[in-house]
Amino acid sequence: MTAKERLHLAIEELSESEAEEALRYVARRRDRGRALLEWLDNAPEDDEATSAEEDAGAREAWAEYRRGESTQLFRTSAVV
Repeated sequence: MTAKERLHLAIEELSESEAEEALRYVARRRDRGRALLEWLDNAPEDDEATSAEEDAGAREAWAEYRRGESTQLFRTSAVV
């Protein structure tokens, strides 16, 4: 049985007030994600000038990355 199927069965067992509470929870979770995306979309561009040394370091870092010389700082995995 899929997660959506189990969720559907669980929802069928909820009272009307529990269903309303569940809807509010889902809406808050959805809206929180939208608020973050909106905040990121509206964030100002980084307009701080960089030095020649910083630019050279960034170019070298990208060159190392393209050559496959980079290392993974953190290992990420899907959390379910």
